Amino acid sequence: MAVRLALQPPQRKKRCFRAAADPLQGWSDEELHKRYRFSRRGIAFIVELLSEDLERATKRSHALSVEQQILMALRFYASGSFLQVIGDTIGFEKSTVSKTVKDVTNAIADKAGQFIKWPVTQSARATIKTAFYQQARFPNVIGCIDGTHVRIVAPSNDENAYVNRKGYHSLNIQAVCDHEGRFTNVNASWPGSVHDAHIFRTSQIRTYMEDEDKGGFDHGILLGDSGYACRPFLLTPYLNPQNEAQERFNRAHGRTRSQIERAFGRLKRKFHVLHSEVRMKPHRVCKIVIACAVLHNISLTLGEPEDEEEPDQEDIQPPQPPYQGQQDGRGIRDYVTRHYFSRA
Repeated sequence: MAVRLALQPPQRKKRCFRAAADPLQGWSDEELHKRYRFSRRGIAFIVELLSEDLERATKRSHALSVEQQILMALRFYASGSFLQVIGDTIGFEKSTVSKTVKDVTNAIADKAGQFIKWPVTQSARATIKTAFYQQARFPNVIGCIDGTHVRIVAPSNDENAYVNRKGYHSLNIQAVCDHEGRFTNVNASWPGSVHDAHIFRTSQIRTYMEDEDKGGFDHGILLGDSGYACRPFLLTPYLNPQNEAQERFNRAHGRTRSQIERAFGRLKRKFHVLHSEVRMKPHRVCKIVIACAVLHNISLTLGEPEDEEEPDQEDIQPPQPPYQGQQDGRGIRDYVTRHYFSRA
């Protein structure tokens, strides 16, 4: 006798809603910093900063609050975990987490002009020059420049362009920082195969500093490694120093320029998403990098504690091959060496 089975309609997964109570209740500042990389004060600052951008235009009782959205995104930046894992941990669907992270990332990145600012005034440049000089007695420095790679999954378009010199897919992030490790310029739009020198050569910062009314040694210079061309406004170390003065130049140059390496280290320690493989399209990763750089600067402004964990060594960019093209800054470099690093 045939047995007729009654087909049961598929059951929909129950939606899980976070209670309306304070999601930070019961957590100490130390615990909040470990989970979100910001203290209660820092989270409150970010909530206020983004409240108009993230306020949901709905009267639904279960709409995510601004605070919930920001905590969800901060948890993603801090842990670098898959969106699914984040959702399972805090009780939201993956689609909700994905949309929320995208919205918060865009809102933070849109504030870049407010928090990642080039020193355009004389007083701002003077402050940075003085502080850099006090660190290693290198004159007239207004910033240190370098690049770092952020891993991404292989994109479907122009996949080979994203393979860097170490053989994995990445974005090559160029940044300039000041004496405190605060980012004053960030360019996150280039694929991993592009050389640092090319990124700088096509950047607005190079155009700005090359302007005869703005550039020049007295106005302020950048320090970069030998992967860059030595220019009047961007000094690189001597590849083969010939005397003690050039050795002293290189030592002071290295001590000063290390500020950008430390800034990248702090950035990746704070936001683990930047030294894991980001499973998103390049343009979204670019926005995440900018958002994390904004949060890095906010953290410095608020005096948030630094994170002690070290990023993986393979995520720290090795030195670029020495630049082989025109280098018209050697005269300025020799001038600095003679006047500041030659002993009487």
